[in-house]
Amino acid sequence: MTAFWEGMVAGYGIAIPVGAIAVLIIEAGLRRGFRLGFMAGAGAAAADFLYAALAAVAGGMLAAALAPLAGWLRFTSALVLFGLGGYGLWQARRAAQSKEAKPTVNHGYGRTFGQFLGLTLLNPMTVAYFSALILGMNTGTTVTTGERVAFVAGAGVVSLSWQTLLAGVGSLGHRRLSPRIQMLSSVIGNLVVIGFGARILLRLLVQ
Repeated sequence: MTAFWEGMVAGYGIAIPVGAIAVLIIEAGLRRGFRLGFMAGAGAAAADFLYAALAAVAGGMLAAALAPLAGWLRFTSALVLFGLGGYGLWQARRAAQSKEAKPTVNHGYGRTFGQFLGLTLLNPMTVAYFSALILGMNTGTTVTTGERVAFVAGAGVVSLSWQTLLAGVGSLGHRRLSPRIQMLSSVIGNLVVIGFGARILLRLLVQ
């Protein structure tokens, strides 16, 4: 069971830091309600689970294989963040120009799941993070298959629970905030996402 708790700690370590994905999950819950926010979080958690599993199987070898592609992956991730932020701002502008308030329809759950899965998978630091933890588990002893499975399970459970919490936080605003405040929050959130993309590009230029 030690490996399971280590996996939980690792899951919190990669999930809790606030980044573009967290902002987008909260924004999804705010604009579309808990169900769609949950699917967004589930997509991100699935990516964390997959990377934890790959790291448990391949360890440092996988991280080394991805290292030459890290720059391109970060560049692609920045472009995706720009696209998502821009699309979110466009949607907010359309909503502001609409004369008739239209009820929110929760659709596109599968598409939302796939979108957040793909975006989270673009982060090569996730697999490097889990690989380092796997390599550091029980140093000097052989890590058994059961311990690796327990580690991955712990990381997956924690990641999903945290992303669900983010979706719940966003959905509280969906129920209690006026449409105008929701729109303003959406604009701010999408500008933050664009800012994360700009930061990634800036770091690539500085390197």
